[in-house]
Amino acid sequence: MTITLSDVAAWVIVVALNAYVLFGGADFGGGVWDLFASGPRRREQRDLISDAIGPIWEANHVWLIVVVVMLFVCFPPAFAALGTILHIPLSLMLIGIVLRGSAFVFRAYSYGSRSEQRRWGQLFAVSSVITPIVLGMCVGAVVSGGVGAALSGIETGEAASLPLVSEIPTASFVSLYVRPWISPFTVAVGLMTLALVSFLAATYLTIEAKGHDALQDDFRRRAIGAAVAAIVTAGISLTLGAREGGVMARLVGGEWSLIVFTGAAIAAIVSIAALIARRYQLARIAAAGWVTFVLWGWVLAQVPLIIPPSLTIDAASAPARTLVETMAVLVGGAIVLAPSLWYLLRVFKFGRSANHPEPLP
Repeated sequence: MTITLSDVAAWVIVVALNAYVLFGGADFGGGVWDLFASGPRRREQRDLISDAIGPIWEANHVWLIVVVVMLFVCFPPAFAALGTILHIPLSLMLIGIVLRGSAFVFRAYSYGSRSEQRRWGQLFAVSSVITPIVLGMCVGAVVSGGVGAALSGIETGEAASLPLVSEIPTASFVSLYVRPWISPFTVAVGLMTLALVSFLAATYLTIEAKGHDALQDDFRRRAIGAAVAAIVTAGISLTLGAREGGVMARLVGGEWSLIVFTGAAIAAIVSIAALIARRYQLARIAAAGWVTFVLWGWVLAQVPLIIPPSLTIDAASAPARTLVETMAVLVGGAIVLAPSLWYLLRVFKFGRSANHPEPLP
């Protein structure tokens, strides 16, 4: 098997998406638990979430920027198709990211009344719930072939051509821009995404709460509950996806599927067992492994397609010169970015004593 430069660019996108899910996704999960903070320590729970997310939450979006820029530059037909067919959910996702970030900052640095801070907190939390669901629905729309089917409905015979909607009198707005991303399967994938990021966040927060046993137990219980929800929604997604065929059929019946499912199952069991045993460092590693297996299972099932059922990575790739120059810029940027991110994490995370955060002003 020959690996082309377009394949390398595609794998870079996958690695960046994996990093975004593990880091940025956990930030969204933190917002979920901010919304569902409860009990006598609900304020302490919210303060811990704010303290954990605050130093690095904006830096985590660098991975999403890498994904978007690489897709735009290296695979323009795929970017155009996704941006056109999924413009509604992608717009909702973008609005959610902006509202979430703005509300987080306004809550943290507001000098207003406590009720005003609560309103900003509610906006932050609700946006954190909606955004990962919509992201998962977008993934489900691609996996199910809904995007590809809608794309074929607006083609004029040339592969990946996107004429104006006014030139397609037979296509309806709903069939092109709503139906591809709203179905039982896409909703199930969206809920599974929400459960997984909530599980990641709660697991990470058990470590952030080190030295405060009651808070650790609060998030330990939430992590176990989210893990159960992730297992249930994953089972529903697989059941519904089996009817879709295509990528989901390859996910279940591929040569590597046994490795992916076994790895995901082992990681899930280890993470839950580690949480029960209060082995939080092990739980964090296993939780990240579980989410990674889920993501790579989807990717391996879809390769070499970038948009099922027919648009391949090679067919959607930009000219070779563009790919070469993009990869060169990416390497140069990584030389600056990687040490900066490492230093940021070293200052605010690695070896940091997890003192109980001060209440919000």
